[in-house]
Amino acid sequence: MAKIFCVANQKGGVGKTTTTVNLAAGLAKVGQRVLMVDLDPQGNATMGSGVDKRAMQLSVYDVLLESASVAEAAIFSEKCGYHVLGANRELAGAEVELVEVERRERRLKQALAGVAEQYDFVLIDCPPSLSMLTLNGLCSAHGVIVPMQCEYFALEGLTDLVNTIKQVHANLNKDLQIIGLLRVMFDPRITLQQQVSDQLKAHFGDKVFDTVIPRNVRLAEAPSYGLPGVVFDPAARGSQAFIAFAEEMVERIRKM
Repeated sequence: MAKIFCVANQKGGVGKTTTTVNLAAGLAKVGQRVLMVDLDPQGNATMGSGVDKRAMQLSVYDVLLESASVAEAAIFSEKCGYHVLGANRELAGAEVELVEVERRERRLKQALAGVAEQYDFVLIDCPPSLSMLTLNGLCSAHGVIVPMQCEYFALEGLTDLVNTIKQVHANLNKDLQIIGLLRVMFDPRITLQQQVSDQLKAHFGDKVFDTVIPRNVRLAEAPSYGLPGVVFDPAARGSQAFIAFAEEMVERIRKM
């Protein structure tokens, strides 16, 4: 049965999409069956997984409006080794179209139930805002992976996200919890980053993943080639860190 995780943070530019595609590729490399769901109308996770968002016949938009199933809409990315339920600009319209619909926040959950046996992990890349799309992701998930930079403003955004997760847990999804915080774009030479990292560990304890993703040029270059860093340059420090993170994720799930 698939474990479903949202990669979410209400602060933009913290590496959510980079985390989603590289974790998906890392999990595929360590032998897991993975579905990556792109819930952001920009479609960056789709393009970063080697899938052309402009050429897709069916997308997550069709799944949310129940005109296609996940099995029909998901595309296998040969280069990356995982399935992609892609997004494009059409998805922005889904926000408006879902307003009048019954069970609108549970559309994705119902759709994913149909393929739960086919995957070990489902990773959902959420948009930075708390929208109907993000809510669909949070209602579907067993837990949230929070990528964050070790900076002061990131701590402010984390407080908002924790409150959102508490509200969704109380009202819509009793399974939802924070699986862990992933420190990304980390530079140990910057004293402030080290201090914030220590604060996170003191406050959240074992909810902070052991793996730390370093600031890495190769990870930043990879999307322009339409690939996760793990596939683009497996030997790069950032790619190695994501493979270690994938192994830590598998281990953490076994213990849950």
